[in-house]
Amino acid sequence: MTDPTGRRVSANISLTLDGRYNGPGGPGDLGAIVPYAITEAARNHLARIHEGATTALLGRLNAEGFLGYWPTVAADENADPRDRAYAEWLMDTEKVVLSSTLTETPWERTRVVDGPAADVVTRLKATGRGDILVNSSASVIKALLAADLLDRLYLMVCPEITGGGQRLFEDGLPASRWRLTHQETGELGEIAVVYDRVR
Repeated sequence: MTDPTGRRVSANISLTLDGRYNGPGGPGDLGAIVPYAITEAARNHLARIHEGATTALLGRLNAEGFLGYWPTVAADENADPRDRAYAEWLMDTEKVVLSSTLTETPWERTRVVDGPAADVVTRLKATGRGDILVNSSASVIKALLAADLLDRLYLMVCPEITGGGQRLFEDGLPASRWRLTHQETGELGEIAVVYDRVR
């Protein structure tokens, strides 16, 4: 559902074939995801996700993790241009970090908000312009799926089954229908897909 501002809410995340965003070892167990993060398909996908986005919405863990990685990519003249373009966008754009524990902002052009993701997104959609992107912050994406507030899903499906770990699509989500608007298959069998919510 688009607001008078026309702001669309999109989310990007990588999943295994069994729908998990990490392995049985917990949040740091990304062995089934990482090998597919630097393929041509993944980099093309990264180039797509921030088109038209003017706000990055992040959970605290992702914000802190991104801070340790993306500024170095933005400064690296030898980095892949698609990676660097995303890094520069992330440095320059408005960032909203959802946290109940952070007391100061981890980045420039960042504000910390303590509140439910659905409420924060509803307020963001009512003001400003451009799309709102949630990149890889699973807890935020789950909350927005539960509230039916996502308009677009960017998914990278990795051809591995972990047999354990955290799932993105839990039982109890509201029923919804999605239209495939883009797909690209990579050389390792990974598939980048874009789904738009049908309302």
